[in-house]
Amino acid sequence: MEVSAFDYELPQELIAQEPRAQRDGSRMLIVDRAKQTWTDSVFANLSAHVKPNDVLVINNTRVFPARLIGQRKSTGGRVEVLLVRELENRIWEALVRPGRRLKKGAEVYFADGKLWAEMLDDGSSELRQLRFESDDDFEALVNDFGEVPLPPYISRPSGASEVDRERYQTLFAKERGAIAAPTAGLHFTPGVMQQISSIGAKFAEITLHVGYGTFEPVRANDTTQHQVAAERYEIDEVAAQTINEARSAGGRVIAIGTTTTRALESAASDQGIVSPTKGNACLTIVPGYKFRLVDALLTNFHLPRSSLLMLVSAFSGHQLILSAYRHAVAANYRFYSYGDCMLVI
Repeated sequence: MEVSAFDYELPQELIAQEPRAQRDGSRMLIVDRAKQTWTDSVFANLSAHVKPNDVLVINNTRVFPARLIGQRKSTGGRVEVLLVRELENRIWEALVRPGRRLKKGAEVYFADGKLWAEMLDDGSSELRQLRFESDDDFEALVNDFGEVPLPPYISRPSGASEVDRERYQTLFAKERGAIAAPTAGLHFTPGVMQQISSIGAKFAEITLHVGYGTFEPVRANDTTQHQVAAERYEIDEVAAQTINEARSAGGRVIAIGTTTTRALESAASDQGIVSPTKGNACLTIVPGYKFRLVDALLTNFHLPRSSLLMLVSAFSGHQLILSAYRHAVAANYRFYSYGDCMLVI
């Protein structure tokens, strides 16, 4: 399919700039694939759409403060670095601005000079390689001086706030390693989770560290020409058993987010069985993909022409999902990371 088929008009004012006062206060659009309909609802009523024996699979990755602001040693000019992936000890791939002005060998200082880095490549690719050095613990310095890596469509002239540090994490965030939040999970509260558990449904925790691949722009004209970059994931024995038992009992696998969906479909056998595994999720899901495991999907609203919108379209049906998006725009739903959500059943 042409990537242009995943475009839609979105007024700027519908891009959520702040989280709602209450996590579970979001609106939720219920999209029914069998009936080809959608219904307006609210996330606090999620339990009404969950059945006994269902399993909700959540991503317990934790966002780390991957955005570093530094200065060039030679000029004192401002440099912004978004850590993407550690290649080996203290050598990272990163998005760097201004990227092409920093030649191989250029040095950048961070954290009041307690941390510094050398550019290891010539700037010919979008992702740069840096070697970090410090006399103190690297991870501790990043935690103290790094910022929450909010997406660029959330405007923070003074940088991420203390509210962002708390609200741009899910309730169940545990495993450090993501550079973006699995945003479908941001709506959950202990009360909502208790309501779901009381029905007889279960939760299973897996880990997929959201990386650059999740939000990398699609530059190809055809969906078959785009490959989502690999992201590290792990499904342990407890999660695999919980998922397989739910399916055996006639329950549905409800994926909380596109990242969870990618991990589950990467791990599933052709028979829809999950085994404990860890590795890199290399799967790119576009319309035409046959889902092996996921039966329902909770997801936020995604950017036009994005790989995430393609994944949701593959699960929901291209025409249905774009019609639902047009309704969401007309009904003033809030979009993207801090926005409202959609449950596809």
